[in-house]
Amino acid sequence: MKKIFFWSITAALAGFLFGFDTVVISGADRKLQSLWGSSDVFHGAIVMGMALWGTVVGAILGGFPTNAIGRKTTLFWIGILYTVSAIGSAFANDPITFAFFRFIGGLGVGASTIAAPTYISEIAPSRDRGKLVALYQFNIVFGILIAFFSNYLLNSIGDNAWRWMVGVEAIPATIYTLMVLGIPESPRWLLIKNKKEEAKSILQLANPKENWEEFLLDMKSESSTEIGEENIFMKKYRIPLTLAFLIAFFNQLSGINAFLYYAPRIFEEAGLGESTALLSSIGIGVTNLIFTLLGVALIDRLGRKQLMYYGSIGYIISLSLVACSFVYNWGGISIPIFLFLFIASHAVGQGAVIWVFISEIFPNKLRGSGQAFGSSVHWILAAIIPSFIPILFTSIGPGVVFFFFAFMMILQLLFVFFLMPETKGVSLEALGRQLSESNYGAVRAYEKGE
Repeated sequence: MKKIFFWSITAALAGFLFGFDTVVISGADRKLQSLWGSSDVFHGAIVMGMALWGTVVGAILGGFPTNAIGRKTTLFWIGILYTVSAIGSAFANDPITFAFFRFIGGLGVGASTIAAPTYISEIAPSRDRGKLVALYQFNIVFGILIAFFSNYLLNSIGDNAWRWMVGVEAIPATIYTLMVLGIPESPRWLLIKNKKEEAKSILQLANPKENWEEFLLDMKSESSTEIGEENIFMKKYRIPLTLAFLIAFFNQLSGINAFLYYAPRIFEEAGLGESTALLSSIGIGVTNLIFTLLGVALIDRLGRKQLMYYGSIGYIISLSLVACSFVYNWGGISIPIFLFLFIASHAVGQGAVIWVFISEIFPNKLRGSGQAFGSSVHWILAAIIPSFIPILFTSIGPGVVFFFFAFMMILQLLFVFFLMPETKGVSLEALGRQLSESNYGAVRAYEKGE
């Protein structure tokens, strides 16, 4: 188990770079817009939004290398992308060059949301799969916290502080890339490629006392029932495809990425000064980290669905309060407190669950493609929504925007109640069978006690 934990945490460090890369730009937001004299539209869509469009491309295409060259090799190249992006962004002298290198980093983010959860879910035992895959999310929020803290420390070092903010990411990116060289390939991927002996040797390395023959037979049995030309858009996979789409859709319609990208700006809109806004952003990072740890601890005990209930209710309450604060000018400390509640709700619910859930619901042979689909939905929305935040805040005001997000979370609660199955403690092979078109109705009836 120690080896599996080390392999999992190494792969999950891709999430640290994801979180750091996503949020570090928030500290340079206003500085870059002032430096290059960008309009709100150009600044939001190109300077700030290009990394997210890179993430969309990385998510759409990331399933191909994950399936073709392996989970491990894909993780290695993700580290290279992060490193190149950080160095290139730091030395950029115009908005187009800066946006190009941010796009490169976005490719790494998008691909990491496929390769890392897929890799961890495939090496983890069923009883611990939730918390091990959730290490990816933990590293995302840890990266977010470090990015907020780094921005706060570097903010006052001069006119070129933004270069240090985006460039310092090259250090953890290089460390991660070297660490990936020390982990093995996913045994499930090796079995798909008909490399049974290599798969068996890795499983025995993970736990030498375990007899893996039955496990290998079960994996091989699942693979043998799949037609070579199958894809996730076939009718028999309609259920996992719909589930992946909806959980990714609601994740972004909570407004989480819009908030993380523009946290300092939102706090300034609430009446806080620049320095206080950056310091409040660190508070957001700490809250995110604490409640993500709580989600990781509970995901294999309470299950994915229960955490989604808690998160959905917390979203509805907190987003409604934030919206009211802006509409009725409550001001002061109220908005940061309500936003802390929003982050806590996300961390213990959607944040802890999304990458775990998507990595579980597709069969082994199609997991990379299924993960790519869910990630693509997530990141297309994550690119679109934050790009419009500066315009929406100016035109209709933040209160209306946050009321809309609260309404969408009411719809998410309905999704969890009526459609979402529980996946804790079930093997990936069994889940693949249960979520097929023919078996899904019976499984849902069993869960409801019918």
